[in-house]
Amino acid sequence: MNQLDMRGRTAVVTGGASGIGLAIAQRLAASGADVSIWDLNPDAMAVAAATLTGGGRTHTAKVDVTQLADIDAALASTIAALGKVDAVVNSAGIAGPNAQVVDYPIDDWKRIFDINVHGTFMVCRAVAKHMLGHGYGRIVNIASVAGKEGNPTASAYSASKAAVIGFTKSLGKELAKNNITVNCVTPAAVKTPIFDQVAQFHIDFMLSKIPMGRFGLVEEIAAMVAWMCTEECSFTTGGVFDLSGGRATY
Repeated sequence: MNQLDMRGRTAVVTGGASGIGLAIAQRLAASGADVSIWDLNPDAMAVAAATLTGGGRTHTAKVDVTQLADIDAALASTIAALGKVDAVVNSAGIAGPNAQVVDYPIDDWKRIFDINVHGTFMVCRAVAKHMLGHGYGRIVNIASVAGKEGNPTASAYSASKAAVIGFTKSLGKELAKNNITVNCVTPAAVKTPIFDQVAQFHIDFMLSKIPMGRFGLVEEIAAMVAWMCTEECSFTTGGVFDLSGGRATY
């Protein structure tokens, strides 16, 4: 594992109690960062926090990213415990059901956008204000290759991740002169607990599209994201980074 330097920095990872978010939290902690995990599951957060090693402090906050009051309270709690927030990774997200558009449940469509898009927006909005106050920040949003290509029977997920890509580019331009970078990653399928939400035929479809013939590893996502959280990511903003095993074509 290459050594990254996050000593003296504080990072927030939403959805950090499992899957990609946990791997990112672990990599940031291993790089010396103080890490705050924001998640809905207190028990899972406690277990996750115990796996963070690297010398930095750890903090957890129960957060529903669709609720602005939760986000504001978590940010205040994190600053009180760790002093500041230098980086935020928006990993909280859901896949939703697999269905044709003509049959797609309206409530599921709205919930996917509430979490994947509106949650990402509200966390970024709150944290960016804090970062502007001390003239430094690194924001990384977890999108998906589905947001570029659109997966059949996953229209809500695909559209939500396309929105995250567009939002990342807009926010990156807004904050470009403030020493705050905003980037996103677009992984192909990575085997995490989110697969429990996805139909097997759709899992098979996603695997068939990856030239490497395998799913990504959470550690591979974490490696790229962690670099984007460092000071070295200083002239890259509004960027979209593929982790697709060769699937992405643009």
